Amino acid sequence: MLRVCIIGGSGHYRYVLEGLDKRARLVGFAPGSDGEDIGKLKAALADNKLDATQYEDWQTMLDICQPDIVAINCHFGDHGLLNIDSLKRGLHVFSEKPVATTLGELATLRAAHAASGKCFSAMFGIRYKPWFLTAHEAVKAGRIGEIRLMQAQKSYKLGTRPAFFATRGTYGGTIPWVGSHAVDWVRWLSGEEFKSVFATQSTRHNQHNGQLEVSAQCQFTLGKEICASVSIDYLRPATANSHDDDRIRIVGTEGVLEVREKNVLLIDAKTPGVQTLAQSPEKSIFSEFIDEVLGTGKCMVSADDAFAVTQASLLARQSADESKLLSFV
Repeated sequence: MLRVCIIGGSGHYRYVLEGLDKRARLVGFAPGSDGEDIGKLKAALADNKLDATQYEDWQTMLDICQPDIVAINCHFGDHGLLNIDSLKRGLHVFSEKPVATTLGELATLRAAHAASGKCFSAMFGIRYKPWFLTAHEAVKAGRIGEIRLMQAQKSYKLGTRPAFFATRGTYGGTIPWVGSHAVDWVRWLSGEEFKSVFATQSTRHNQHNGQLEVSAQCQFTLGKEICASVSIDYLRPATANSHDDDRIRIVGTEGVLEVREKNVLLIDAKTPGVQTLAQSPEKSIFSEFIDEVLGTGKCMVSADDAFAVTQASLLARQSADESKLLSFV
C-alpha cells in the first residue's frame, strides 16, 4: 500500500481525501509554511475518519514517515521550494498550483523532476468535473470544427482571505492562483501551445487585502493563431448562489461550445437551436495520480501540463506587472 503525506492545509487537499482508496493510506500531515493554519485540514481528516499523525514540521515528517507520495498545498509562495525538495528526496509529488511562483524556481523544478524519474502533477481538478470533461470530449470529436477563439472566466467571491494572500511573496498573485485554472482549460481544450500574452491586473477594491489583485484580464495567442482571453476576478457578490462562476466559450469553424452554470451548450450547423449535451461522469484526479504512480494508468494532468500552465501564468503576471506584450520562448 502506498504511503501518503500532506504538507500544508491552504489549498485543495480535499482532492487527496476524496481520491484515497485501498491502494493508498494517509500516514502524516504537517504545516508547510511559517505560521500556517492547518486547522481546517485537521478537521477534514476527522470528518473523513482518517487516522494520520500530525507533525510540527514537514521535514521531520518526511524523514520519519518515508512516504511514497507527498501532496503539497501550503502558502503558495512555498510550493516551489517544497516541490523541489520532495522530488530530490525521491518522492512522487501531487502539488497545488501554482507549482512555482517565479520563472527561475520553475526552471529548477523542471530540472529536479527530470532528474528524479518520479511522477508529478498539479491540482487542476476542475478538468475532472463532468461539464469540462464533456466539453473536452466534444471538442476532440470535432463537434465545432477547428477552434478559432476562446473566452474563459474565473470569478470568485472574495470573502475573508488568510493574511498570506495580501503579500505577493507568499501569495504569488491572482493570475497564477485563480487564473491558472482557466489558462489550463485554454491549453487543454485547444491542444495548442502559448505563443504570446498581454495582461492587465488591478488591486483596486480589494477590501484592504494589501497586494492582492481582485481583477485581471489576459489575452493569449496560441498555435494556429487561436485567440484566447482569460478573465479573472474576486468580485462575485456575496449574495450569489455559488462561490465560483467558471465559464468558457469556444468558437470553432463549425459551431460554438459553451460551459456555463455547469451546463455544456452547443450550437452547430447541423441542428437547429441550442443543444444541452449529456455529461460524462466525474473522475478523481488523485485516484488517477495513484494509477500513474503504480504504472496502471496516466493522470490527465501531466507534469508537462503543470509546467506549461505555470509558465504561462507567470508570464501573464509579468506582462501585467510591466504593461507589455511578452512572447514565449
